[in-house]
Amino acid sequence: MTAKAKSYKFKTEINQLLDILIHSLYTNREIFIRELVSNASDALDKLRFEITSGTEIVDKNLDLEISISLDKENNLIRISDTGIGMSAEEIVKNIGTIAKSGSADFINKLSSEAKDKDVSNIIGKFGVGFYSVFMVAEEVVITSRSYKPEAIPVRWTSKGTGSFKLAELEEDLPRGTVIEIHLKEDAKEFAEKYKVEAAVKKHSNFISFPIKIDGEKLNTVPALWREPKTNIKKEQYEEFYKYLTYDSQEPMDTIHVSIDAPVQFNSLMFIPKQTFDMYGISKEDIGLDLYVKSVLIHHKNSDLLPEYLGFIKGMVDSPDIPLNISRETLQENRVVMKISQILIKQVLSYLEKKAKKDADAYDEFWKVHGKIFKLGYSDYANQEKWVELLRFDSSATEEGKTTSLAEYVERVKEEQKEIYYITGASREALQSDPHLEIFKRKGIEVLYLYDPVDEFAVSGIGSYKTDFKLVAVEQADLSKIEKIEDTEKEESTAESLSEGEEKVFKKLLEKVKDILGDRVTEVRESKRLKDSASCLVSPEGEMTSHMQKVIQMMNKDASVPKKVFELNKDHQLVRNLLTIYKADPKDVFINETVEQLYESALLLEGYLTDPHKLVNRIQAILLKSSEWHPAKK
Repeated sequence: MTAKAKSYKFKTEINQLLDILIHSLYTNREIFIRELVSNASDALDKLRFEITSGTEIVDKNLDLEISISLDKENNLIRISDTGIGMSAEEIVKNIGTIAKSGSADFINKLSSEAKDKDVSNIIGKFGVGFYSVFMVAEEVVITSRSYKPEAIPVRWTSKGTGSFKLAELEEDLPRGTVIEIHLKEDAKEFAEKYKVEAAVKKHSNFISFPIKIDGEKLNTVPALWREPKTNIKKEQYEEFYKYLTYDSQEPMDTIHVSIDAPVQFNSLMFIPKQTFDMYGISKEDIGLDLYVKSVLIHHKNSDLLPEYLGFIKGMVDSPDIPLNISRETLQENRVVMKISQILIKQVLSYLEKKAKKDADAYDEFWKVHGKIFKLGYSDYANQEKWVELLRFDSSATEEGKTTSLAEYVERVKEEQKEIYYITGASREALQSDPHLEIFKRKGIEVLYLYDPVDEFAVSGIGSYKTDFKLVAVEQADLSKIEKIEDTEKEESTAESLSEGEEKVFKKLLEKVKDILGDRVTEVRESKRLKDSASCLVSPEGEMTSHMQKVIQMMNKDASVPKKVFELNKDHQLVRNLLTIYKADPKDVFINETVEQLYESALLLEGYLTDPHKLVNRIQAILLKSSEWHPAKK
């Protein structure tokens, strides 16, 4: 028998909430399954605590589990648990009111979001997770019996229209709670087994209690992060990784973290064997899955790891993350920030050990994920460790081998306090770059950089161990480099210019500046060139050529920056130009040659956008040279 049901009015804020839920459109209504299953798990946790505390409970032999049954014919879902249950007073308290704090703010926020028809992302906030059921329910019936032996079973009924009914039952029901959901016509899909299975596996697959649907257990994948590391086999990690990422390959590395203080959390992180183009991926596409007590709260939470560790896949589970009402929205981010700080240090420490233990394995990691890792130049809190993990191609290493900054420093010349680098498209292109000629002559090592992010990385570093400044070769202080003894003993074939010729050469430089005008800031004799006739150099204090190109590309700026134009007076071509200038300073061939040298330098720098003039000029010069050939005389 059932005692006569009493009617109760919902409080004002619940009426407002239910009106929004019932009359709004949603894109992710499956959230109600997650919320109800999570509530059932909480009820089982509470009962388990009472059992371990020695409390007398009813139905001691009942298995602790969550059951879901579907009645497709009648559009019904039943979600039941054998947990702590509720008395009449508790059901009014737990179901009849919203959480004590923040309810008004929540209603205002929900009302605002509802105008844009996109409120599913905040369902459950401020403790109202249960009410998400009214997104799909025409009517909800809750039957519950408390764990206390003297407790009387109760039945709660509501259509979400402003009131609910509550009755005490005289029948002898088992301990726990059953939620019966009568689905709306437009929510019939949730009576389909595949739909419910997918929602449970997505959000609740790692809940520690069995979840059964029509008697079949759904959560069959073990929550490995809760197990001691010593009990887990490599094959189990690999299976879990493939389940989590859908990657057909096993991971390159596995990082299992268990922390008890200052916050409690467990994490399983994996480094994949392959990566994606980070520069084409948005921040929403990276991150770790965030769980609270084994319930998925946020898929790919980008707050847990910084962008430069975005290649890492995995999850974090913490009971310490405070939630207001939603398992999607965190009330307090300080806990997440603390977890993030610990995770970053754990990952960097792992990579540090990997680099020391197996350099070849670390090189393989670098080839796959180095481009993304270099984005860590702005993580100042961890820069000291991050810097040591950087790897570079270098003029001192074989092709395919890398070096660290620490290794570079071990090889520096006596009194050398700079780490030199150059940026370009490839190793082959850089090895023939004119700016490197003086470094080759002096035997000074230069790091080769190929990625757009490299310039930002080295600028972010500034100095290594405070003693060694990172300097682009085109911005090097040549007076320091000239003091270093040459390692290449090859003598120059060019004779030194006489005092008179030196004066003429200075006038030639002035002539070249007049020809090029404001396209260059200065024309000067080069101290860096040996094999090349000319080159362009960024003026002192300005950014490097490659950084300029990166900024211009970002700003869609195709202009040619003004640079210093340097001429190598020992090069035969420049000597020939000097001879022509001495004979006739107004010879038009001087103009053509200067333009050719300048545009050739632009071409090497990557600034020449229209090669037609250069090609036509080359042909004209070749034609004139053929006319001067002795065979023509």
